[in-house]
Amino acid sequence: MSSGNSMIVPFLLSLTAGYVDTAGFLALQGLFTAHVTGNFVTLGASLALGTSGAVAKLLALPVFCAVVMAVRLLSSALTQRWRFVFEAMLGLKVLLLIVGAALAIEFGPFRNGDSWQAVITGMVLVSAMAIQNAVHRVYLGSSPPSTLMTGTTTQIMIDLADMIYARDNVPAGQIRSRVAMMSKNVIIFAIGCAAAALLYAQYNIWCFVVPPLLGGLSLLARLTEQTLKDAPKI
Repeated sequence: MSSGNSMIVPFLLSLTAGYVDTAGFLALQGLFTAHVTGNFVTLGASLALGTSGAVAKLLALPVFCAVVMAVRLLSSALTQRWRFVFEAMLGLKVLLLIVGAALAIEFGPFRNGDSWQAVITGMVLVSAMAIQNAVHRVYLGSSPPSTLMTGTTTQIMIDLADMIYARDNVPAGQIRSRVAMMSKNVIIFAIGCAAAALLYAQYNIWCFVVPPLLGGLSLLARLTEQTLKDAPKI
């Protein structure tokens, strides 16, 4: 399997994260579903400006943390008995994205971010992104993060500086390869953000139909990679 093929899943995860984070922010009164620590800022804005959505922003981090811990414990328990734990976790994420889309379409648009409908929809989407963050960290640790682009962008700038003023102990080819991979990751995340914004402006709450499709594509890509990996060499 080529390294290009092995990056399909991480890129699809970044596309999904950018899309879900932007769609959630627009539809759920400023709630970040993937970059949950950003909710501290929007929570402060909600309290200062008197806008809605404070409840969901308060719940987002503990819900995210609880789901990440649950995924870690569950995957650790299953790993000794089953080889398709990563795929199962991706499937669970897709299921939550489907539920989130159904809730958004049924109860949206959400003019009050503190309504129980908005809070439940937001927490379902936060849970889906928590699963993605956890499995990415556990199973794709060598790939750039799919949800938080600040660290990735920082590393790109450091590598670019090193390319300008080369260090003897770091091969230039290794730096260029890392910059190329991380830059693609940031661009794909940005494409997901832009797509969500455009589709929300055009179709409002129906934009949530897309994340389950993206999640399904990432699961299909992972299963395809595993099939190719397990195929007998001729």
